[in-house]
Parts: sequence; structure tokens; C-alpha cells
Amino acid sequence: MTAPTSTQIPGCVVGTWDIDPVHSDVSFTVRHMMVSKVRGRLGTFSGEIVTAPRFSDSTVTATVDAGSVDTGNAQRDGHIRTADFFEVETHPTWSFRSTAIRPDGDDYALDGELTIKGVTRPVTFFLEVNGFGPDAYGGTRAGFSATTTISRSEFGVDISMPLDGGGVVVSEKVQVALEIEAVLRQS
Repeated sequence: MTAPTSTQIPGCVVGTWDIDPVHSDVSFTVRHMMVSKVRGRLGTFSGEIVTAPRFSDSTVTATVDAGSVDTGNAQRDGHIRTADFFEVETHPTWSFRSTAIRPDGDDYALDGELTIKGVTRPVTFFLEVNGFGPDAYGGTRAGFSATTTISRSEFGVDISMPLDGGGVVVSEKVQVALEIEAVLRQS
């Protein structure tokens, strides 16, 4: 994609972009019962990406509706919305604000502050720039993939459900994956 020392991306379009929630995905994976993984997604979110002439000066802000969690099981989703997990009545939204973008091999590291349940912690997403190009409606689109792993208890999701014989019902580590498509704002 780009040389490790470069902060320029071929075809990069400078401007302000709105995340397109219809063509984007915010999801997570967590180990369940020590033997399998449960996947979920957060279906309601918004955000803004500002690409700068020097890509490393770009910024990202995003907000997620914590109540939009969907793991494919209504009973589990209801439990996740309670104080045991996300506590959405008290903390209905999560947020992310970037603090730096830096080269990382052929891709980038996106540093920022993630807030979940009112707790803000630094995180680093491993960022892949998928490209920039025209869309079918006369606009311009950009695509990004990003992943990170967080410790749920560091964000106040500290439910402890030990299993007989060792282990826990829900693992401490949560993998977060983003597939983002953004639309360039028209001036």
C-alpha cells in the first residue's frame, strides 16, 4: 500500500468525510465459556474523518449507540444492555477521538481515546487504508479497516462469572473490528 516511512497515500483525497453506516460495520468478538466465540455488532453509529494533506495529520471522531448491540439473540442482547455489561440507561453512547495516526509497516496505527460506560482509555487500532474512489452517485468514497483488542474490565464492564473448574463465562479480552466506508462531504 505505502512505504513504511511515508505518510502519503496514493489517490488520497483531502477533505471531510461522513461515515456511511449503511455500508460500514462496527463489530466485536468475545470468547464464551472458554470454548467458543460470540460475535456481535453495534448497528447505530456515526462519525467524521478529516483527511489532511499529510495523512498522519488526519483525524477521526465517532459515536456509537451502545443500545444498538446485536449478537443474534434477543435475550442475550437484553442482558448485555443491563448494568452487568453496557449499562445503556446510564451510558447510552460510546465515543472515539483520534490523537495520532502513524505509519506501522505497510499500514497505520490509529491512536485515540475510547470512552465506554463513561470510562476513557487510550487504544490503538491497526488501520488499513483500503482506497479512495468515485461512487455511483457522483460523489467520492473512502474505505478503511481497523482492529484492536481491549480489556473489557478497563472500561467498567467487569462482570465476573467464573465457571466450575476454572475459567469464565465471558473472556476479559474483546476483539473490535471496523469496516468503514465514508462519503466525502460536498462543499
